[in-house]
Parts: sequence; structure tokens; C-alpha cells
Amino acid sequence: MKRFFTYLIALVLLACSDPSGKNIDQRPQIVCTTGMLGDAIKKITEGQADVTHLMGPGVDPHLYKGTQGDLKLLTNADVIIYNGLHLEGKMGEIFEKLENRKKILLAADGVDSTLLLNSSDYQNTYDPHLWFDVSIWAQCCRYLGNSLAKLEGMDRQTILDQTKAYTDSLSKLHAWVLRQVSTIPDSQRVLITAHDAFGYFGRAYDVEVRGLQGISTLSEYGLKDVSELVNFITDRHIKAVFVESSVSDRSLKAVVEGCREKGHAVKIGGTLYSDAMGKADSPEGNYMGMVRYNIQRIVEALK
Repeated sequence: MKRFFTYLIALVLLACSDPSGKNIDQRPQIVCTTGMLGDAIKKITEGQADVTHLMGPGVDPHLYKGTQGDLKLLTNADVIIYNGLHLEGKMGEIFEKLENRKKILLAADGVDSTLLLNSSDYQNTYDPHLWFDVSIWAQCCRYLGNSLAKLEGMDRQTILDQTKAYTDSLSKLHAWVLRQVSTIPDSQRVLITAHDAFGYFGRAYDVEVRGLQGISTLSEYGLKDVSELVNFITDRHIKAVFVESSVSDRSLKAVVEGCREKGHAVKIGGTLYSDAMGKADSPEGNYMGMVRYNIQRIVEALK
């Protein structure tokens, strides 16, 4: 696998040095990694740029492997935008190699470092799941919009106006999430998922969060982890746990079965969108729709 990424990086660098690979479209070409970023940038740059993203529905960015199709997109891109904080795993190596040849923006650069949560998986790293706190995601989007407004080929005032409109919508969404979560009884305000992706969500909306795996799905879990989570759920009389669209449900099903054997009936409260949005033609196929869907599932299952 390491050889593949070395080969891919070499091809990207070679293609970027080839004048024939230069984009001939007058509108800037922007390539984002995740769907959440792609959705935000499309709204911020509407009418000003062509935007695409690499990772579709159900894709786990922690495990994502670059493809030949990605090579073409990255080669033709004028701007590359990624989350950072090691969310994209091996893809980070490619972006680092392209820094001197492409305009590259990191969403995480828009967040004050004092607001970042430490990673439970690796020392000296941060939790990359910034979008689960809508107020922090608004900071990321404001930073990206302000950065894009400075680029050649963009109408500065249009980008700034569209950035403000989008971040204002996010502020309203953040307030809505606060109101909805507050309707869950304090004793049941516990979110249990397959991996520990909801740390920012828990801090922002006063929800206790437990994940069977760590922040990255690369981390392993064992029988001890399952047993400890079963005991926690049983002792606290938690009503529901949640599977994730981009993570196997096998681990959570083992937890549910373990609770049943201990005499506590816990249900799977639904599937949450964690590291990827829903299908493009669905209400969950955009960031705001994804957030609303998740909150409705959580509130319905835990009230």
C-alpha cells in the first residue's frame, strides 16, 4: 500500500509540472475531500467556481485510499481543500507534496486551537471531527470563504456575501440543535456510537458521548471494550445506541446482544451520518440536512 501512495504522489507531481495538464476552464476548479466540505464550498462559491469532492456517501475518510480518478481531479484543480488533523489518513501525504504547486486550504486552520479536542488515539494530535459542532463548522466555513475571496478569478464581494449567508444559516442551525437536544432528559442524554466521532457534538450540546472504537476507525476494539460498554449501558439504563453510515454495525450489535444477556433491552436507535453525508438526492445529502436528520434520530430514540 505504501508503494501505491508513493506512486500516486509521483504521478501527481509529474502531472502538475506538465503544461498540457493545466485547466483550460475559466472558472476555478476546486477539489474538496469530504462531502461536508464540498457542500459548504458549493454554497459559498455558487456561480464562481466548479466544485467537486472525492469522498462520497458511506465512505470512511480514515480508511480512504486515493484512486486514479482522484489523480486527474487533483491534477486539474486550482484549489484543493481538505479537513486536516489526520482525518484523511494517507491522503495527507499527497497534499503535503502539492503545497508548493497548488493552492491548498485546510478547514482546521479556521479554528482557534484552544477549541480543538485532543485525540484519544494518538499523542499530540487533535480530534478531526469538527463538523459535529455546528458553531465550529461555521468558523471553518467563514475562514475558507474569506480565503477563497482573495483568489484570482473570484468575485470577492460575491464570495464574501455568500459566505455570510451560509454561516448565518449555520448559526440558526446551531441554535436549533441546542433547543432539540435540551428536550432529552438529563439521565438519557448519552450518545453511544461505533467510534468516538461525536466529541465536539457532546461538548457543544451537553451530551455525554461514548464510542466503542477510538476517534479513528483504524483503532481496534476488543472483548474488554465491549464488556465495559455493556456494563455502562446496563448500569445507566440507556435506551438506545446508534450505528453509523460509514462504519460497520457489527460491533454495536455485539453490544446490544451483551446487554440483552444481562437483562437490559437496549435498541439500535437508528443510523447516524458521521464521517460522510447521505446520497446526493436525499435530504441528508447536504450538511444541514444531515445534521437535522441526526438530531431527529437521537432525540426520538432517547426522549
